[in-house]
Amino acid sequence: MSKYNRILLKLSGEALSSPEHTIDPTTLSDVVGIIKSALTSNVEVAIVVGGGNIFRGAGLAESGMNRITGDHMGMLATVINALAIADACTRSDIDAIVMSGFPIGGGVCDPADHNLAKKHLSEGKVVIFSAGTGSPCFTTDTGAALRGIEIDADIIFKATKVDGVYSDDPLINQDAIRYDSLTFDEAIEKNLKVMDMTAFTLCKDHGLKICVFSMLENPNTLSDILNGAPLGTMVG
Repeated sequence: MSKYNRILLKLSGEALSSPEHTIDPTTLSDVVGIIKSALTSNVEVAIVVGGGNIFRGAGLAESGMNRITGDHMGMLATVINALAIADACTRSDIDAIVMSGFPIGGGVCDPADHNLAKKHLSEGKVVIFSAGTGSPCFTTDTGAALRGIEIDADIIFKATKVDGVYSDDPLINQDAIRYDSLTFDEAIEKNLKVMDMTAFTLCKDHGLKICVFSMLENPNTLSDILNGAPLGTMVG
C-alpha cells in the first residue's frame, strides 16, 4: 500500500516519442501501464505532459519568431499529447479527463479547474492537465508545480531520461554522483537542475516533494517507488 494518496506525474513530451513517431504507440501503451499500476496501488493520479516531441519554442527567437507565439504553439502541442494519453487510457478502460490551462471550445477538453479536478480524482479518474499554466513564458515544470499545489498532491513524480538527480550530466560525465535524497536547500546550494527555478521555488514554498526517476528502463519503476522501493531521487 502506498503512503501517498494523490500524486502528480510530470511527463516530458519526448518521453512519448521515438525517432520514427511524434507520438510512439508503444511508449504510449507503456505510459498507460504505469498509470494503471499506480491506480492499482490505490493512488489518485494527475498528469502534466510537455509538448517537446511536437513543437519546442526554445531557440526560435533566433529565427525571428515571436517568443509569445512560440510558447502558445508549445502549449497547444501539450494538448495534443494529453488527448493522446487520454484516448489510450480510455481504450484500456481507465477513465481520463483532459483539462487545459486556457479555454478550448468544441468539446475538446475542459478548462483547468482545481475543485473539479479534485472531484474527478476522488472518483478514481485520471486528470491530465495540458497547456501548462495557460500563460506564455512558463515551462511545463512550472505548470506541474502549480497543478500539484492546486490539487493538494502529496508529491510530484518527474519522469526523466536518467534514474535520479546527479552532480553532473551522467550521460556525459561517467563520474557523476547520483543522490538518493536531497533537501530543497541542498539542491539549490549544489546548483542541481531538478526543475526550473520558478517551479522549484513553488514546490519549496509549499512543501511539495519531488521524486525524479526514469521510466525508460523499467515501466514498473513508479509502482515500485509507490510501494516503498528506494528508487529515484527524493527532493524535499
